Amino acid sequence: MARSALTGTRVRERRTALRLKQADLARAVGISPAYLNLIEHNRRRVGDPLLEKLAAALGVDVVALSEGAEGALFDGLREAAAAEAAVSASELERIEEFVGRFPGWAAVVAGRQARVGALERVVESYAERMAQDPFVLDSLHEVISAVTSLRSTAAILVEADDIEPVWRARFLATIQQESVRLSDTAEALVGYLDEVEEAETGLSSPQEQVEAWLEACNWHLPELESATRPVHESLIDGVPELASGAARALALAHIARAQADARALPLPAMIEALAALGPDPAALAARFGVPMGAVFRRLATLPPDLDGVPRMGLVVCDASGTLTLRRPAPGFALPRFGAACPLWPLYEALSRPMQPIRSLVDMAGRLPQRFLTYAFCQPSHPAGFDGPVLMEAMMLILPAPRHGDDAEAERAVTSIRRIGSSCRICPRADCAGRREPSILAER
Repeated sequence: MARSALTGTRVRERRTALRLKQADLARAVGISPAYLNLIEHNRRRVGDPLLEKLAAALGVDVVALSEGAEGALFDGLREAAAAEAAVSASELERIEEFVGRFPGWAAVVAGRQARVGALERVVESYAERMAQDPFVLDSLHEVISAVTSLRSTAAILVEADDIEPVWRARFLATIQQESVRLSDTAEALVGYLDEVEEAETGLSSPQEQVEAWLEACNWHLPELESATRPVHESLIDGVPELASGAARALALAHIARAQADARALPLPAMIEALAALGPDPAALAARFGVPMGAVFRRLATLPPDLDGVPRMGLVVCDASGTLTLRRPAPGFALPRFGAACPLWPLYEALSRPMQPIRSLVDMAGRLPQRFLTYAFCQPSHPAGFDGPVLMEAMMLILPAPRHGDDAEAERAVTSIRRIGSSCRICPRADCAGRREPSILAER
């Protein structure tokens, strides 16, 4: 069947007109959301069987998706009419007559409908970011805080008639300060939103696709615990999150390494060691005689239902500081875009290879939280003796021990390090490691 290069665009326009999410449509036709995103941006060809499934799911003829032209124009007019209750069914049947007699006006109406749909999608994307993006969430809380302060201060000035001049001056100064804070935060928020590129699936890179797959598995692959032979393709066959060849290659590399870790640190022995030693990577590495990195990865990928074992986060970076693996811990925000906080013990470990670092850290935020971190950096020589030395640093993230729960950890850590997620949303203005102004202010 002949089809133009804009088939994906027509699929996207029809889906958004029906207010369908990419995930819902992808599920209906049996593909991954990331692959559907590539189709809709005309980066993948659509075979006849898949095109027929898409047309059926979208309630249109195959020709309307493959050839467009008047079929797409008819759909635009029907979408415009669907929003108006005054348009009767008999008038809908005369769309072809309208297009034939007034093609210019028909194109204008369909174009306006497309414009309205595009604006609605912008609003929906911003609404989704406001619900999920920590940058937007923190800045909105900052706006609410400033507005609340302004309102309460103004109410005092309006309702109280006998305020002393000194206190009146203080209230006016507070209003001025909060007004500046509100203006600066709003300006920064608008600038940030203006930079946001349209991204519907959120799985824009192979690494994100692999992390989404692992998150769907709770970061634990039970098939690896008892497997005696290498387990590879069978674990990723038909996985919707792994839409690209690069993502599947990264997933296979993760599976191979995770299986090696499971063999070196069998789950029953690991559970027994955790009960005796706690989640101390150095002690566990010494007990099993394995590299520290294997213990870090094993701790971060334990089954989620183990009694008494907290959920642990793990971040891994290379010598450039690029995060190559991100398993979040509850309350410990990991940046998705841009660089992380330079004060993380993870980066200090890069400058101190083979030296374990244990630190208590305070993560900045609307509700600051404390964590216990273990960081370690290990060099490797994949190209042999004369090849380059590659560094891999990792940081294990645990909830901070309550007072008295882990006396050894409390004695070992003499100070608490104040860190953030990234400079963009860290409210600590006096931070020595700041790279750029924050869109937030110190609370």
